[in-house]
Amino acid sequence: MLRSLFRFLGSFKALKEFKGQKVLVVGGAGFVGSNLVKALLKSGPSEIVVVDNLLSAERANLPADPAVTFIEGSITDDNILSELEEDFDYVFHLATYHGNQSSIHDPLADHENNTLTTLKLCERLKDFKRLKRVVYSSAGCTVAEKTFSSAQATTEDAPVSLYLDSPYQISKIIGELYFNYYYKQYGVPAVKARFQNVYGPGEILGAGRWRGTPATVWRNVTPTFVYRAIKRMPLTVENEGIATRDFIYVDDIVRGLMLCASRGRAGEVYNLANGVETSILELATRINELTDNPAPIEFLPKRNWDNSGKRYGSTDKARRELGFEAETTLEDGLAKTVEWTLGNIDLIDSCVRKHKERVPGLPV
Repeated sequence: MLRSLFRFLGSFKALKEFKGQKVLVVGGAGFVGSNLVKALLKSGPSEIVVVDNLLSAERANLPADPAVTFIEGSITDDNILSELEEDFDYVFHLATYHGNQSSIHDPLADHENNTLTTLKLCERLKDFKRLKRVVYSSAGCTVAEKTFSSAQATTEDAPVSLYLDSPYQISKIIGELYFNYYYKQYGVPAVKARFQNVYGPGEILGAGRWRGTPATVWRNVTPTFVYRAIKRMPLTVENEGIATRDFIYVDDIVRGLMLCASRGRAGEVYNLANGVETSILELATRINELTDNPAPIEFLPKRNWDNSGKRYGSTDKARRELGFEAETTLEDGLAKTVEWTLGNIDLIDSCVRKHKERVPGLPV
């Protein structure tokens, strides 16, 4: 009871930090970004400026609110950068080239939308004198041990392998290194937030433009499984489903991001994790049960690029320094995700359908 009260008070205090503040959210039309914008609006900011090129996002994700200013384009655009005023109090950098498989297909696009976005944003922010915090969304998979045996909780100080699985993972850790440099050299008050596997309402399959592979549509495992199960399609599980992930609900991630901004120490990195290891087979089974999907699970071979078999994040540092703990169980989070998907199925269908002619046999 006391722990829940302390979490509530901590979240309330974090929300108050943004009242009357000017906030920049780069990648704010995406899944996590749009949920963050909606949460920030509850605090009464003076303005939220969203920059997003809609490469993997939909404009419909953003609320129509007078406090929100939307700029369509990439943060790598010099004109957009130069027009940003230097009076921001907080910056959240969530722009990314979404996903491992997309980055493997097109490493140059990953560089353009992951690495270069971070470097050019850092160059612009180094002159901002009013900044309280810059929060960068990194990825837990960059530091997780590459193993299919028993996993240990990945801590923030875990060593980084020189043999990462994808350009996406490389870009994410380079982003951390750039923010470390700009913090030390120019005092940019950067906090790095390492995401685990985020899921929940607002993730639209097929969002944005075609990016070269079916992963443009089937982008993350949870929304893919939920959608396919609702459509009575078989859920495809690689390598017998033995891989494990740390699934964290989007509301928890958003709260963690705001706590990184309000309580995080500049120069530090924090896991935003649930701390619970769940196998992909267990996830598929639960979703089929939730949706009464009669289709049997379809087992496929191991993906040849994926060596991060089993992983989950340590929650100790974020709990100790931020007062952050994930509150939503996987059961509750999946139920809410299924409900949201059913309520937004027409929008998702339309986004999936626009890619159909590019992917022979892609079901909608």
